Amino acid sequence: MLSALLLAGCSHTSSSETAATDAFRSRQSNVQVSGSGVVDRILEDDNSGLPHQRFIVRLADGQTILIEHNTDVAPRIDDLRIGDDVSFTGEYIWNERGGLVHWTHRDPAGKHPGGWIVHKGRRFE
Repeated sequence: MLSALLLAGCSHTSSSETAATDAFRSRQSNVQVSGSGVVDRILEDDNSGLPHQRFIVRLADGQTILIEHNTDVAPRIDDLRIGDDVSFTGEYIWNERGGLVHWTHRDPAGKHPGGWIVHKGRRFE
């Protein structure tokens, strides 16, 4: 169901698409992923703790994923609109609704793989 996601550094011997589907079906979390889709919904920012811009991306296969973009570390995507194309890399966390991707930014401490979002040709990290 997560066929649009590609797992980075996955040791799985089959295609990345199968590995991503396996991650969802087997309820894996803390997996570095990349993907692309269309903004389906824009949610209110989460301002409890570190601020996060939140939106839902619909992948080509219909699966939806919540993107939680830390605006304390990375620039906010001010002109994000429903229907916009986005690409992303970050850490996937499983949930019944399709999961979420966070760590869509560089790690200031350099201990976690960096992530990013590309919107209208601009890279936010």
